[in-house]
Amino acid sequence: MSENNLKIPNHVAIILDGNGRWAKQRKMPRNYGHAQGSKVVEKICEDAYRMGIKYLTVYAFSTENWKRPKDEVDALMKLLKNYLETSINTSKKNNMRVRILGDISGLSEDIQVRIRELEEASKMNTGLNFQVAINYGSRDEIVRAVKALSKDVLGKKVAIEDINENLFSQYLDTKGIPEPDLLIRTSGEQRLSNFLLWQMAYTEFYFTDVLWPDFNKEELLKAVKFYSGRKRNFGAISEE
Repeated sequence: MSENNLKIPNHVAIILDGNGRWAKQRKMPRNYGHAQGSKVVEKICEDAYRMGIKYLTVYAFSTENWKRPKDEVDALMKLLKNYLETSINTSKKNNMRVRILGDISGLSEDIQVRIRELEEASKMNTGLNFQVAINYGSRDEIVRAVKALSKDVLGKKVAIEDINENLFSQYLDTKGIPEPDLLIRTSGEQRLSNFLLWQMAYTEFYFTDVLWPDFNKEELLKAVKFYSGRKRNFGAISEE
């Protein structure tokens, strides 16, 4: 199947996995792998947009990641700060809209400020829609959504009989963002790890043994070719 004939997914979600193992293979600290992995994210954003992908969501830091060793968590937060410091100019240059998914109240105040500045500065950009999941867990997201919806019901802003899937989706972190068509997980692991559980009800899953720092345009193309070959009937009975 040639690249020109591919069915390009509108929204691709990626679980970035394998940074630590990649570093270990090179007898380097795990933090070195995270640093290299962050560079790959920037390149994949460019490749995805040029390929015709309109939405790209990456799982950068989960609610469970706080359980990792303190030095590793501190290094990840430092990487995040560095990204946020340069991302306003980068998003402007690349016409990229950036949104953060997750409970940012659990992050330091300076990171929260930078996140709000970035989202505000990039909200009118019309290129790639780039979502970064930070301090994100899908179960936590759903619980937060239920609490917010319940508050509106008690405040008589929402009638119980009006609650449906579409309304509930408006209370999720991904409000206004289409559901992923394709999930990619690197490093050979084959689980969702509490990522976009509600949103991925009909998503195609692609798993690769490639570690995230080695992921590139060619690997992204393999995943898109896999997606392009799938028959997406959404519950309908195929005639073939």
